[in-house]
Amino acid sequence: MAKAIDQTRRNVAPQQTASDARDWRKAMSDNVAYALLVYTGLQIFVTIGALKEGTSTILPYFALIVLVAAIIPACRAVEARWRYLNDAEAHDPALSGQFRRDQAMLWLLAIGLPFLLTGLFKAFLALA
Repeated sequence: MAKAIDQTRRNVAPQQTASDARDWRKAMSDNVAYALLVYTGLQIFVTIGALKEGTSTILPYFALIVLVAAIIPACRAVEARWRYLNDAEAHDPALSGQFRRDQAMLWLLAIGLPFLLTGLFKAFLALA
């Protein structure tokens, strides 16, 4: 009998407790941190690429500093929505869809914005 009970226990999937569930606050904080690293790296890489094309002014360096500094408040705003969740909300699986939407928007901006801004910068220099 004990053997049957033990086998039954092994075949039943353990239920996820609140402490085991994903913490949306920490997950979004991690995503914001990584997105900032990716954004900054891409922004530097793309700007340096634009500088190699012959721009010799200090404007690209200034723009780089401003753009990196400007993205931080935007990322903090995205993170703030998740930071102030209470413990019950932080582990609520119903927030998965909202989390994925914010996560997708964050990564789209982190990856796409450096290329968009550098393109606008190049267009501005071409017109000047």
